[in-house]
Amino acid sequence: MPRRQGRSTEVRAGRPKGASQGAEPLSLPVLRRGCSDARMGVAVSPESDRDPEQSNRLVAVRHGTTAWSLTRRHTGRTDIPLEPEGETQAIAVGRRLAGHHFALVLMSPLERARVTCELAGFGESARICDDLAEWDYGAMEGLTTTEIRLARPGWDLWTDGVEGGESLHEVTLRADRVIHTVRAQQGDVLVFAHAHILRVMAARWVGLDPGAGRLFSLAPATLSVLDWERETPVIARWNDAIGDPLS
Repeated sequence: MPRRQGRSTEVRAGRPKGASQGAEPLSLPVLRRGCSDARMGVAVSPESDRDPEQSNRLVAVRHGTTAWSLTRRHTGRTDIPLEPEGETQAIAVGRRLAGHHFALVLMSPLERARVTCELAGFGESARICDDLAEWDYGAMEGLTTTEIRLARPGWDLWTDGVEGGESLHEVTLRADRVIHTVRAQQGDVLVFAHAHILRVMAARWVGLDPGAGRLFSLAPATLSVLDWERETPVIARWNDAIGDPLS
């Protein structure tokens, strides 16, 4: 799928089309660029970069079901497709967001997030954001927590990290860059991404330590809304599977 440039004009959901033919597998040995070229490589404090005259929301969509999400395998950079159930879920996401306008639509470069975005009706207006790729799990890729604990009893992703992949600190830098980009927009931003990167973003949005992402369970094809209450960043909705999340 060719890379598209972001748009400054508002976009809205179109009518979801039929099942996608999928996309060519991606090779992501490194992250190539973030969402905001001007801020590449720069960590951002999500607590301090808001224009007080603005009040935009971050609307986050986790991709639809895959074979590995069904079996709870750590799916980082392995580029696997949606299951038929996941495609149906993606179309339903589009119906839930129909009629809402977004200043910017961002999607992870990985197929499962891109196809979710396309089937939801936002593919033509979306911009690929490499910072939204899932946590690189390294040697833990494709394994369940139970399998990992056979060799490492008591292992926990949030405290013990992974071998040969990304640290929590590295994931946090990416999450902070996305938050900076969102808060710089004049209007709501829609993102299509993955469970762990979105959980870190939720923690950072409200000023928590990134490890607090462990507290925010996130199912496939759910919608979450990171918002403001006056000058305070809040989680307005999380892991929401029913109805219009922006009503």
